[in-house]
Amino acid sequence: MTVIRDSFTVPGLSDGLQVPYVEFRGRYDGPHLTVIAGIHGCEYTGMAAVRRLIAEIDPDQLRGRITAVPVVAVPSFLAATPFVVPQDGKNLNRCFPGDPGGSYTEILAHHVFERFFLGSDCVVDLHAGDIGEALEAMTIYDESPVEDEARALAHVFGTKHVVRQPAGARTVAGTTSAAAADAGIPAIAAESGGNGLLTAADIDLHVQGVHNVIGHLGMLPIHPVLPEGQSEHTAGWNWVRAPVPGWWESQVELGEPVEAGKVIGHISNIHGDAPHEITAPESGIPLILATSPSVSERSLLVAIARRTE
Repeated sequence: MTVIRDSFTVPGLSDGLQVPYVEFRGRYDGPHLTVIAGIHGCEYTGMAAVRRLIAEIDPDQLRGRITAVPVVAVPSFLAATPFVVPQDGKNLNRCFPGDPGGSYTEILAHHVFERFFLGSDCVVDLHAGDIGEALEAMTIYDESPVEDEARALAHVFGTKHVVRQPAGARTVAGTTSAAAADAGIPAIAAESGGNGLLTAADIDLHVQGVHNVIGHLGMLPIHPVLPEGQSEHTAGWNWVRAPVPGWWESQVELGEPVEAGKVIGHISNIHGDAPHEITAPESGIPLILATSPSVSERSLLVAIARRTE
């Protein structure tokens, strides 16, 4: 058994960026699980959960290997920059599997994917609602040849909502879970917490979720703890974006179903004039909600999980 605490120096970046990680190599043979967080710099609950897991894992009992990366987007974390990497203003979770000849974020995505994803038997990516964003706890997996394994991970993680993203109609491209799926690696993105806040219950959910996955994989003698009444949304979702910039006021509640055509909020100008009515394009359940009144054109307002007939 071995515990390695090290940092990965990302090639091709002029600032010599180092991404810290810990690797646990167990006493017995088993799968290789990679757990990452901090793809977005202000989604703190996942980072806190990985830090706690690093302190708790007992390699003497472990079957296989666990690689834990508390913060991937280190520049975003240090600058407290929500959603994007400050060096080029790109969203890291839209850049996977990356490009070694691209911009800063694309190079980072490429080398993180090569170093931490390839060679893993499965990947769990911990997220939360960033600054100005609330959400329902959920796990996301992608349609792919390995989706049965990914779906099992998504359910056993233990959130109330599970979202399947169809390959032919991905709402967003370049995510960790989608790139892993395309490479034949079962992966999930798990969301718990919101508005860039550190709350004990949201950290606990992430920690318990990873424990559930570890037990499911037979890596440690852990019995998964699952919630009652999980809902799976197999048709993906619809991301409603702001048609104009301005002052956003929501009229929906997370987790409460909405019907197609229902008014879900308004955007007005700074004076409070010229309200722009926003309606639900289809029926479903809001799982992500912009909580900041300040919105730019094309920014996300509400993510609605499509109703599965």
